[in-house]
Amino acid sequence: MAETEYTARGVRIGRWLRSLTRAGQVHIKDGRLELLTSYGTQIDSAPVAEVRAARPWFGRGDRALASVNGRQYVLTLTGERGRNEESGEKAAGDFLEAVRAARGQAGGAAHFG
Repeated sequence: MAETEYTARGVRIGRWLRSLTRAGQVHIKDGRLELLTSYGTQIDSAPVAEVRAARPWFGRGDRALASVNGRQYVLTLTGERGRNEESGEKAAGDFLEAVRAARGQAGGAAHFG
């Protein structure tokens, strides 16, 4: 199986109500997920097998939750076409699918809990 690679730019990364970056990056490469600031500084990193990711139960469709090293992050993905709701939903779905694929769970869900 080929290694899954995924990159998203322009991602708002936050913890609870605190925004860590408004234009961050999310990378999945060589079995690791990395959260980076807009300057490329690492916020957090973990093997994908230890990352839990899901859509939030409420809120906008352009968001995803990621638990990395026991810390929860809210990722707001805008998609390639900017702040369009539809492209954000697709970008969030693409992120969740990339996590599943990197974990080797192509059909399964990556849920919290």
